[in-house]
Amino acid sequence: MRHFRHVPAAVRQSLFHSEPVEFDENSPISTLGAALGATLYSPATRPGLADDVVKQAGRGLVSMVLCLEDSIHDSEVAAAEQNLVRQLVELDRREEERPLLFVRVRSPEQITDLVDRLGPAVRTLSGFVLPKFTEEHGVPFLEALVAAEAATGRRLLAMPVLESPSLLHLETRTETLAGIRRAVEKYRERVLALRLGVTDFCSAYGLRRPPDLTAYDVQLVASVIGDVVNTLGRADGSGFTISGPVWEYFRLQERMFRPQLRATPFTGRAEELRAALIEHDMDGLLREIELDRANGLQGKTCIHPSHIAPVHALSVVSHEEFSDARDILRPDRRGGGVLRSAYTNKMNEAKPHRAWAERTLRRAEIFGVARDDVSFVQLLMAAGLK
Repeated sequence: MRHFRHVPAAVRQSLFHSEPVEFDENSPISTLGAALGATLYSPATRPGLADDVVKQAGRGLVSMVLCLEDSIHDSEVAAAEQNLVRQLVELDRREEERPLLFVRVRSPEQITDLVDRLGPAVRTLSGFVLPKFTEEHGVPFLEALVAAEAATGRRLLAMPVLESPSLLHLETRTETLAGIRRAVEKYRERVLALRLGVTDFCSAYGLRRPPDLTAYDVQLVASVIGDVVNTLGRADGSGFTISGPVWEYFRLQERMFRPQLRATPFTGRAEELRAALIEHDMDGLLREIELDRANGLQGKTCIHPSHIAPVHALSVVSHEEFSDARDILRPDRRGGGVLRSAYTNKMNEAKPHRAWAERTLRRAEIFGVARDDVSFVQLLMAAGLK
């Protein structure tokens, strides 16, 4: 699989200075964590789940979560499990391409039970999403994952969700983060990414951010994101991939503030795209994606297929970023120093910017590098927003 594989080859060649590379479910965790992109959640109760998975893969989706937890009613769990097993067995019989698939479970016992019920069809799964993760609550999930691996002989990866009130509350945050770090470090080779449960954070205080605002405008939430990245997202080799929070909106809401998309980049045919983005509250999503990256997050949790294209288009490395990163990592710059960027608009410092450059080139491999005359608007249109 690879990003933008659904875009015709001729169009890709016109957009990319360097096209995205291929990867698969057996790629290194560092590669897969960076490649998750837009991770689409879907309730496991959907009767056409197998068809949904195949359809979204054909639209460029690379990672998907089939949810048995908060997205379904407590009374639906047994039926959802049955449907999930049936749909995954059907997927296993089909030869169509599918994204990396994960199941969000409620309890550790669900992991071993589902793996047992799936039998050979377990090969359709890449792993499990672990809810409300803390050291005390999360380690049993990881132990169940290890047991499932041993039983199947298949690598299964974990994506813990950080959403516990003890992580939000100031008096318990430091201790909770330290415990989470101990747990995920012990199982590092199985932890693909950490996901942020911002909806649960807001719930603890009766909050809900409107579509005009991002998660970073809600100070209670922004402070948690900062502390999570500080503890678990360091660039010294000890950090983990941390994904961006979910964007909840996909239909027009009543607006209080002006749209956040400037008209200048959207000229000609692209004016219709700008209107569509604003109509569906996507301007707020685009801003939050940019803020995610600025704050050290990669990829994003999504609840609607229309969010996939913006996340992937804005994950493509611009030619300017690529040029800066490559210059910073030149062998003759290992000793440090300052140089003017090739675009003559900024200062590049070899030592302080090195970690950024390494992360940027990793993203460039996965999502590609745009040509110097290609804008994110063109990438959005090619990715599926017409």
